[in-house]
Amino acid sequence: MTKPSKKMTDKLSRRLLAARTEIETLLGRTTEGSKPVDLDLPIGRLSRADAIQMQNMAELNRRQLEVKLKQVEGALGAVEDGSYGSCRSCHGEIHPARLEACPETPFCINCQETFEQER
Repeated sequence: MTKPSKKMTDKLSRRLLAARTEIETLLGRTTEGSKPVDLDLPIGRLSRADAIQMQNMAELNRRQLEVKLKQVEGALGAVEDGSYGSCRSCHGEIHPARLEACPETPFCINCQETFEQER
């Protein structure tokens, strides 16, 4: 297994930059939807429950976007410092096909599986 080529790293770096822009845009749009529901609003009980559920889903979505943004920024940092394609856990190389599928991944498939089993 070899580290990704310069050409592949450049291609994935462009994808990461585009992903960062998209995530930042989405985060800007989710600010309103994740605000707490005003319980003093004169709406029906079911409508209030729906509003609270929508707020909870928006907040969860926002947290997931924030995690993804951190991963993308971490990958972009790794591109800059030359460590892109190296697993942050075992320091082995991440298979290029895995990077192609998920360019922001910080772990090789073995370390990712171990991490998920421990959760």
